[in-house]
Amino acid sequence: MRRNVSIIKDALGKSIVFIHDIRFQGRQSIDWKAVERYLKQYIGEAVKIAEYSDIVYIGNDFPDEYSNSEDTVRRKGALAKAKANAVQGVPELVEIAVNKRFKENLNKKHKKNAKYGWYRYDSRFALPVYSINGEIERYNIFCAEVLIRHDNNGKLCLYDIVNIRKETSTPLEQ
Repeated sequence: MRRNVSIIKDALGKSIVFIHDIRFQGRQSIDWKAVERYLKQYIGEAVKIAEYSDIVYIGNDFPDEYSNSEDTVRRKGALAKAKANAVQGVPELVEIAVNKRFKENLNKKHKKNAKYGWYRYDSRFALPVYSINGEIERYNIFCAEVLIRHDNNGKLCLYDIVNIRKETSTPLEQ
């Protein structure tokens, strides 16, 4: 699938994944099955986190978890639309991830697939806001946490992108 995504630096030198198209319209009824189908194109990819040189694999469970997780179900309105459209920049969101944090696995459900715990990283992306006549008016910036599990064979595997929220800074004008 064609992706129109780029990575830029803001005025403070922080990376932002710019997603230039809105693929999933609407805020009330996101087609999460279509989002899941879109995510399947990434299965098998390996992405290097630039700041840490960690290699993160995208496995078979990622599309389902991303589209059906508790975090996704909780998202409503603009934040649901942001999470749906963030899928276009998944490899780039992993690549620019910063602020690595570790947490032991405490959930029996993940005893095998997160044997060595969980890592969370921070990432940022921007989505266009269109005017009434269809022109890009500005970009809204969102921050998110990239959730990675450290599985029983030692691999780091992308699990979900959670806690998406709009930054309170001034949106970037086109």
